[in-house]
Amino acid sequence: MKRIFAQAVKELTQLGRDRLTLALALVLPLILLLLFGFAVSLKVNKINFAIQDLDLTPMSREYIATFERTNKFNILASGPEVNVPRLLDQGTVAAGLIIPPKFSRDLKRNGRAAEVQILVDGTDANTANIVRAYANATTSAFVASLRESGHTPVSLQSRLWYNPGLESLKYIGPGAVAITVTLFPTLLAGLATAKEYEQGTILQVYASSLTGTEYLLGKAAAFWLVGMAEVLFVNIEAWLFFGLRFVGDSTPMILSSMLYIACCVFWGIFLGSNTKIQSAAIQAVAFTAFLLSLQLSGFIYPIANIPVGICWISNIIPARYYIELTRDAYARGMGWLGVWFQVFALALLASFFCFLAWRKLQKMQLGS
Repeated sequence: MKRIFAQAVKELTQLGRDRLTLALALVLPLILLLLFGFAVSLKVNKINFAIQDLDLTPMSREYIATFERTNKFNILASGPEVNVPRLLDQGTVAAGLIIPPKFSRDLKRNGRAAEVQILVDGTDANTANIVRAYANATTSAFVASLRESGHTPVSLQSRLWYNPGLESLKYIGPGAVAITVTLFPTLLAGLATAKEYEQGTILQVYASSLTGTEYLLGKAAAFWLVGMAEVLFVNIEAWLFFGLRFVGDSTPMILSSMLYIACCVFWGIFLGSNTKIQSAAIQAVAFTAFLLSLQLSGFIYPIANIPVGICWISNIIPARYYIELTRDAYARGMGWLGVWFQVFALALLASFFCFLAWRKLQKMQLGS
């Protein structure tokens, strides 16, 4: 019993001497509690919505007003010129309502239901089902008001875009591919860099003729190749075991994978050169590269549901953009037209992380 107590005291003493590890051990659980408490939400509100009104009658306007009175829909466009399929292709809206030209006339005919159509982006099966339920509930409220005046009910016909079968795998699978390749390239690069500082072998590098830039690029290239091999194996596994297939142009996916792994590797080197201790590097990588990517990338929970106070963090998380790219490659198939911005964002983040790592190594080599 005394030996167990002595070992516990020794471990606590060592942890107290390592202030960085102690700070991470104490602060990270608090931050994670905030993330789980405030960032996680399964509610779907303020759905981006478009309405194409081809009837342009007081009755159709009243039907549109019923959607406007709810707090579930954020109507971005309304009118006869609205092209709902195009807005869905662009990712501007999550659903759209099409009111046919004879909507009002059919309502006034007894015994005949007026048909309208709602197009829903089925990439996210859970959100698609919720959107469809909200639309049905809103239509039911409109129908209830019509029955009081003796009009014929409305028949709402739904059509799901991109994922007609509402297969959850087409939403979870591509996101899981992105999350899977997030941790290990960052962790390996961070551990390798921290190990050199921890063991003092980094001094040999500084004493050699190798410049900081050469050291950074050489180390990054090695772990980038490892990361790309991981991307290849993960996608092969997704094809073989989950039946995921590319549904459009695969070049954005290939280029974005190269940029995404570069982001992970440069970030890992930056963390390793700052922590300089392998245990601290592991914790820093686990939090910044994995947990933030899991919670704030849109993998499970829509980014729009995250509170504004911390939602901005998702803009600097590479996994956010890479998940959008993988879902486009496996579910939407829009290609460069729909994901060019995500590729550009990954290129900017890779350049920024490379600059951070290079600047840190340059300072260390100069002894500052």
